[in-house]
Amino acid sequence: MNRRLAHLLIYLYPHRWRDRYGEEFETVLHEHRGGVGATFDIIRGALKEHVLSSSQLSSHGRTFGALALKPSALIPVAMSLAALSVVLGHIAMYGVAREADEGAAAHIWQLLMAGQVPVLLFFAIKWLPQAPRPTLYVLVIQVGAVLASMAPVFFFNL
Repeated sequence: MNRRLAHLLIYLYPHRWRDRYGEEFETVLHEHRGGVGATFDIIRGALKEHVLSSSQLSSHGRTFGALALKPSALIPVAMSLAALSVVLGHIAMYGVAREADEGAAAHIWQLLMAGQVPVLLFFAIKWLPQAPRPTLYVLVIQVGAVLASMAPVFFFNL
């Protein structure tokens, strides 16, 4: 790879990353022939390092952005959105008529809603003492997703 291009690509990475890996990475880039794909991969890696370094360096991952990306924060939101899509899919296919027997959609919705409770409790117990304010913001988003999933069930009396 061209020395000037390699040097420029190295400076796309965060300062701490460059201090630790810059010389070695620049040597690797000089030895290998790089193309357009490799250049885009290096740029993508630099962007990823900027995102990771900003979320990990600021108060040891206790920011809203860092907490919101934790699996224990994402799983309940994903489960609520999955439950909402099950309800909306059922409404789109069969309408809002109340059935005598609960169908598979109702059972799936119930499992998704009940299954996220332990994950929500784990998230709250683990992170509230360490970072109260960002944890409360994430919990508000999680509760909002739960309420959004419950809204069609109560609105249409399903």
